[in-house]
Amino acid sequence: MALVWSEEAKLERWLAVELAALDAWAQVGVVPSSVARAFRNSARAPSAERVAELERTTNHDVAAFVDAVSADLGRDGRWLHYGLTSSDVLDTALALTIQDAGRLLLDGLERAFTVVAGRAEEHRETLTIGRTHGVHAEPTTFGLKLAGWAFQLARDQVRFERAVAGMRVGKLSGAVGTYATTTPDVERIACDALGLEPAPSSTQILQRDRHAELLSSLALIASSLDRFALEIRHLARTEVREAEEPFGRGQKGSSAMPHKRNPIVSERICGLARVVRGYALVGLENVALWHERDISHSSAERVVLPDAFLAVDYMLDRFAWLAEGLVVRPERMRANLEATGGLFFSQRLLLALVESGLDRDTAYRAVQRHAMRAWDEGLDFRNLVRADSEITSRVDVSEIFDMSAFTRHADVVFARLRALVAEREEVST
Repeated sequence: MALVWSEEAKLERWLAVELAALDAWAQVGVVPSSVARAFRNSARAPSAERVAELERTTNHDVAAFVDAVSADLGRDGRWLHYGLTSSDVLDTALALTIQDAGRLLLDGLERAFTVVAGRAEEHRETLTIGRTHGVHAEPTTFGLKLAGWAFQLARDQVRFERAVAGMRVGKLSGAVGTYATTTPDVERIACDALGLEPAPSSTQILQRDRHAELLSSLALIASSLDRFALEIRHLARTEVREAEEPFGRGQKGSSAMPHKRNPIVSERICGLARVVRGYALVGLENVALWHERDISHSSAERVVLPDAFLAVDYMLDRFAWLAEGLVVRPERMRANLEATGGLFFSQRLLLALVESGLDRDTAYRAVQRHAMRAWDEGLDFRNLVRADSEITSRVDVSEIFDMSAFTRHADVVFARLRALVAEREEVST
């Protein structure tokens, strides 16, 4: 990913746009075909150092680039950059960069999805307590939790693919986008050679709603990873200890406390997600520019676009590693599940009492009375209910206290997940 966003790669893409434009001018009969062929054979991207040296005088990066390239082309060098404005090169080359960077991120998303989907299947029957507000709610399975992550990663991929496709456009429409110094045919021919579509309209730049969508999709990926990593951090707490990060041989969790095994990778992911979300805000701020353009977006994009791609690429790599090696402790999950003495059966009991003919509030109060006593006194909720003849005369408590009832429809979710996995495998082949 760093190579994709390197100065050297940027200058190579600038040259690719310039050569595509020259070839297009040759096809429409403005530039001699022999000149276009000679350029194609001899033109080389200058070094980043050479462009930087010239830019100290020109104070303009594209002008410095054009000077550096044309200096080696003799008299015919006058045709380089013919009819173009700087943003024709910058925005079209940036679209090429995003296509290359996008492919790498899609690979990372695919790996993360595959790992999570596999671990979901592994733990589809591993019972654990579901939590709302951080408090025990009702049982679920660890596999169902992970299946939700897999579906979210799949949605992230769809959104990101759409955003990258929205950036598969170029513009060679000249100053303020009117084709006054170029032609729609030149733009079409050049974009086709570069694997891009001509933007249906442009000002002096490609409108920045496209870039804002891209950065927003990256922020959503980062936020998904943030959500997953935060869950791992909570599950790794000493009081919970249901899952934890891999801990390598020779690793040290703390410089002071030898017993520590901290969720440092998860915390790193959560921290970087905050950065990427901030970059999305920059993308939104860049949408509104003065008239046909100003360049307030340019300085910001030079930071946020490469950084966002680099950060999310790294986050996906670390998350896939984390999910693949995640230490899962079913015995701790079961112990925590039982920690409240069966309080999670309260809703099943409530519904059974309603079905028996009690009005809902009366049924709720009857169940809540035993639940609060179990909670406050550390008693077993099931035993309190069994001792209540008003309840046992109405419902079969043995049927209510059936753990399998909570996960009897889990296979529906896993059938959907397997169908999604199969669909993605079919598309990839």
